[in-house]
Amino acid sequence: MTEPLTIRVRLAASAKTVHHALTDPAELRTWLTEYAEVELPHRYEFWGRNTPEGDAPHQRLLHADDHDLRFNWLLGGEETTTTINLAEEGPDTTILTLTQTHFDFAEAISGSNIRGVFQTWWSLGLANLAAYLEGRPLLPKVDFTSTDLRGELLIDAPMDAVYTSLTDSEQASAWFGYPIGIEPWVGGRYAMGGFESGYAAKVVDLEPGRRMSVDWGPTGVTTWELDESAGKTRLTFVQSGFDEQNPPYAAWAGSVSGLAELRRFHEVPDWQPIWL
Repeated sequence: MTEPLTIRVRLAASAKTVHHALTDPAELRTWLTEYAEVELPHRYEFWGRNTPEGDAPHQRLLHADDHDLRFNWLLGGEETTTTINLAEEGPDTTILTLTQTHFDFAEAISGSNIRGVFQTWWSLGLANLAAYLEGRPLLPKVDFTSTDLRGELLIDAPMDAVYTSLTDSEQASAWFGYPIGIEPWVGGRYAMGGFESGYAAKVVDLEPGRRMSVDWGPTGVTTWELDESAGKTRLTFVQSGFDEQNPPYAAWAGSVSGLAELRRFHEVPDWQPIWL
């Protein structure tokens, strides 16, 4: 039995405000999912194209109070358990801790079970919750009914600064919250975990100052491109070249959730990451 997945995030809102965003169906439909119905303490359900196996609601509420939410979620043929805890750090700061059972990192890499999306799907959801609470535009959600993995976001920073933060190993490691080794030239390495990690993807296309493509093997090629937009930088990102019978939803969600912190890295004075 694997240990439950744990994700901790610092949110710029009171526990009461965060609780409302987690339990109000209209707010859930904004930052997390396409459809949601909540009637505490009896019902907590969400489904739709932005939810894995979202053809119908598959959640069963176990417990709900002002600081804790726990529900079972039938996914990939197993009944899993999600627990969310809210702890007040200050009058306008809340630490949210989410634990999720039945996550196996090997399934995330292979795509052999839909439960492999748990880590990155929840990370993207919580990144969007943070953006929602801060009044920032939301990131593109995963559409589990589509194989078109693309999106864009606007960053209030000059294009050259954004480019540097995407291609400099030290800056990329800072905002992504994980060591990244980058050789910004065609044929160079792109190593999650750093150059000593033992595996590196390959830079297959590069236009200095504007665009990079990285080949990740079975999960396809990730391409991002920058353009100026009214004094800001528009970042467009695409995942392509994968097996359309097994789209790399987990990898795409992870990439997009990381871009949430890239935007905050450039836009928030005295930036600190939301992830703990």
